[in-house]
Amino acid sequence: MMYNFDKITDRHNTGSYKWDSAENNDVIPLWVADMDFQTAPCVIEALRKRVEHGVFGYTLVDNEYYASVCRWFKQYHDYVINPDMILYTSGVVPAVSAIIKALVPAGSGVIVQTPVYNCFFSSIRNNGCRVVENKLLRRDLSGQEFTYDMDFEGLESLASDPLNKMLLLCNPHNPAGRVWSRDELETVMRICMRNNVVVVSDEIHCELTLPDIDYVSYGTVDKDSVVCLSPSKAFNTAGLQIANIVCPNADVKAQIDRAINVNEVCDVNPFGVVGLKAAYTDEGRMWLDELRHYIKGNYHLVKEYIRHSLPQFAVTRLEATYLPWIDISSIGISSHMLEDQLKQKAGVWVNSGEMYGAEGYVRLNIACPRMVLAEGLRRFVEGINNLV
Repeated sequence: MMYNFDKITDRHNTGSYKWDSAENNDVIPLWVADMDFQTAPCVIEALRKRVEHGVFGYTLVDNEYYASVCRWFKQYHDYVINPDMILYTSGVVPAVSAIIKALVPAGSGVIVQTPVYNCFFSSIRNNGCRVVENKLLRRDLSGQEFTYDMDFEGLESLASDPLNKMLLLCNPHNPAGRVWSRDELETVMRICMRNNVVVVSDEIHCELTLPDIDYVSYGTVDKDSVVCLSPSKAFNTAGLQIANIVCPNADVKAQIDRAINVNEVCDVNPFGVVGLKAAYTDEGRMWLDELRHYIKGNYHLVKEYIRHSLPQFAVTRLEATYLPWIDISSIGISSHMLEDQLKQKAGVWVNSGEMYGAEGYVRLNIACPRMVLAEGLRRFVEGINNLV
């Protein structure tokens, strides 16, 4: 491998939300979804050159930026985007919030497929709308694995209610780890189209499929949909605060643009622009491909560790993201209590399933050097065994 993902970078005392939030510096954080790997060298070098310039005034997003986005998604995902479809903003969560503000009247329902990314709930409620849950259907597999399918009958029923105006799609899905197939996405399109439900697809994890698994953008299936994209998850650049909304419909785009300005998330910083252009290159792709292989190795370590040490638990079949979802219901402790106990007594921090709308599960962030992950898993197992 060209890149060293085993390298340990000390993130303590760097203003890291992930590493500096715990009261005890010894806690291993396998929770919030950022990675402990340094970003691609091409991104670091581009940012270094920008810093050396020394002037950081208001940012003009240039034509090269739009060309980088369009070229990347056409080349690697067969997703044709034109520059006039793109609205930039400071992140996918602000993007989703602005889209809801623009397109969903207050009091209306927004459908989500739970368990799902926790900020979906707050973005909906903060805009005066109602969370409408269409629960995913769990499907158990062999070898302590399980996965999820969409409940299309449930979606049809909810979409047919004229008070429900939007579906927030998570593609790939966090925390289910699913990469939705073209057939599944086409079924979503047909249901929502005949019921006049707008689909907004959060595709922030699109680059983080496991090797040999390809993601299908919902934007290639439904030409009228709104898609949210960012390099932040794949290249570990969330702090650079850059994201894009892709909207082919000019009238809808204008409404969203207005909401972005109302929410005052219309300005971005120069480092986000420079970082995206450097990431969306052939060199960035080489780094990303090696990262995906490394994450796959970490995932297999998790599965083997759980299989041997906690055979009462089951783990999602991970197709994308670096966030395995683990069924801990057999121990009879709430996931929130387990999160707290593991953090306080075992020195490892995981996410409670409650925050994603599903009790009896925890989510692990495995995007860290393998040595750190192995120690985190050891503490996880020890903490479980000391509780039961």
